[in-house]
Amino acid sequence: MYPYLLVAPAVIFMLLIIAYPIVNSVYMSLMDYRLFKLQDVHFVGLSNYINVLVDPIFRQSLWNSALWTILGVFFQFLFGLIMALLLNQSFKGRGVVRSLVLIPWVTPGILIGLMWKWMYDGNYGVINDILQKMHLLNDYVPWLAKSDTALFSVILTIVWQGVPFFAIMLLAGLQTIPAELYEAANVDGANRWQKFWHVTLPMLMPTIIVTSLLRIIWVSNSVDVIYAMTGGGPGYSSLTLSVYTFVKARTALDFGYSSTLSIYLTLILSVVLFAYLQKICKREARLR
Repeated sequence: MYPYLLVAPAVIFMLLIIAYPIVNSVYMSLMDYRLFKLQDVHFVGLSNYINVLVDPIFRQSLWNSALWTILGVFFQFLFGLIMALLLNQSFKGRGVVRSLVLIPWVTPGILIGLMWKWMYDGNYGVINDILQKMHLLNDYVPWLAKSDTALFSVILTIVWQGVPFFAIMLLAGLQTIPAELYEAANVDGANRWQKFWHVTLPMLMPTIIVTSLLRIIWVSNSVDVIYAMTGGGPGYSSLTLSVYTFVKARTALDFGYSSTLSIYLTLILSVVLFAYLQKICKREARLR
């Protein structure tokens, strides 16, 4: 009995901050729950779930979420790995550089969104100015006001923000790899690419799996950067499912529908992460 009493406070705390909000969201998703009609809150069953499935904005936001998460996490990992390999080298001022690399990661997302919004500005943005001076553009481009560039512009922003996380985590993983493995590879005549592919990458795989899972969850649930930069526009071109959920709750005050959207997001994300883990586990089993 005594061990259960020791863990009881932690269990109660977890139930309060995790279980209760989930149960409450499920409850509200079954209701017509709008803040401007609190006197008319009533049970609607699965109507919200059915309405979401036929909602064209939901389908658009789902597609945008897939692009946002896949491209965002992939390029964060790619550039983060390159940066980690560079930071793992010995050079003067390495400690200072490692500290400076963290600046995008520790900057609040809303501030990053506003900063990049100004940089993308179609009239006086520094990005247009640089591209014109490099003779890559003839006229200023309203990056965030065009439906075909808005989403990819905010993806570039989230990549810039997330690269340091991968860089620092992968750098920590690189420093745990025994030097004897590289010495043995040198004796076997392995070149630099072979050492990376057969030594570095397999040894980094546990770190890659954990960091990728964390970033998939964080990026797919991210609201602040997109909301500060585009608000999901123009139209619905940069509206992700998490932003759509936020907008429905904040602007439309429709907590029933937004709760349904959040549950769909949770279920989709759970399925994706489960499939990802299954694939990784099968790969690890084959390697053994």
